[in-house]
Amino acid sequence: MTGVVVGKRVIGADSPVTVGWENIPKVEGGPFKRFFFSWFQPVALFSLLAFWYYAPNSIAKASTAIWIGIGFKALLLALEWVNPRYESWKLTWKEFVVDLFYVGLGYTILDLVDHFIGSDVAVTAIQNNFELDKLAWFTGLPLLLQAFLILLIFDFGQYWMHRGMHNWYPLWLTHSVHHYITQLNINKGAVGNPVELFLIGLGIGGFFDFLPRAALLAGAIGMTTGIYQHINVRFNVPRWWRFVFNTTEHHSVHHSRDFEGSRSNYAGTFIFIDRMFGTCVDGEAELLGMEGGRRMSIREQMTYTFTEGWKTMKQKLGKSGGGSIDDLPGGAVPAE
Repeated sequence: MTGVVVGKRVIGADSPVTVGWENIPKVEGGPFKRFFFSWFQPVALFSLLAFWYYAPNSIAKASTAIWIGIGFKALLLALEWVNPRYESWKLTWKEFVVDLFYVGLGYTILDLVDHFIGSDVAVTAIQNNFELDKLAWFTGLPLLLQAFLILLIFDFGQYWMHRGMHNWYPLWLTHSVHHYITQLNINKGAVGNPVELFLIGLGIGGFFDFLPRAALLAGAIGMTTGIYQHINVRFNVPRWWRFVFNTTEHHSVHHSRDFEGSRSNYAGTFIFIDRMFGTCVDGEAELLGMEGGRRMSIREQMTYTFTEGWKTMKQKLGKSGGGSIDDLPGGAVPAE
């Protein structure tokens, strides 16, 4: 397998990756089906933006956002059965139950942990210790600009956290579990070791002061753009959309069994961040996972970060008898 040269890298040398939008299959069927799956994403985005911008204060609240999020995920789950991207990714009951376990984990234990030691707590402590005030002038900006900045600030930090997870071995141990998934479905973004799920949610947004309505708008943008990363639906993505936002296609390359492909498309929402730093690969992949597509049990997903870390420590420090912590690997290992 020779692969395709993208910049200074060869993509697809380890496992098949389709490179280039012109090579990605299109939605087939009648005019209504092609129209629906071409414009579903932009229509959903602008509809929810209009809702949150004009909704009265009596319903513009977090509880409403939660129910909209649940309903939107249910709709996308149905679309996975109507127009799957790959038959090999079709959701089974076992996959669905495992995914729900991780969704429940995120809404309960991880949410509780974040409440006590999350980024907002750390930001508050820093502000109190150094007598720093929030950057309140952000509230004077136009509402939609505030929403965009909330998302951009978080996604920019997430990009570097995610990239660090692929290039620094201790962080890779937390993130590698997520790369053992072998298909993309609507709830697969919640699957991973709890340490990684906590780290990837950290941000510095607490240093800035935004209007509550701007936060709801930012949530709507994030939900109707980033949610498509883990989804088994074939869309005809508009050209401008795939230039700005991370797509299922982009994220499937990131989850591919190809080593160089997996070290691309790190941003959570805005793929133009990857374009800025030369880590974007436009394309898609069907074969996902690590070690030839080996599946992990929930038990192994929960413990792998710690057991592998312990094995590596013993290997590098114990056997040699004179090693140091600096001898530990500095980055992720190839998928194969």
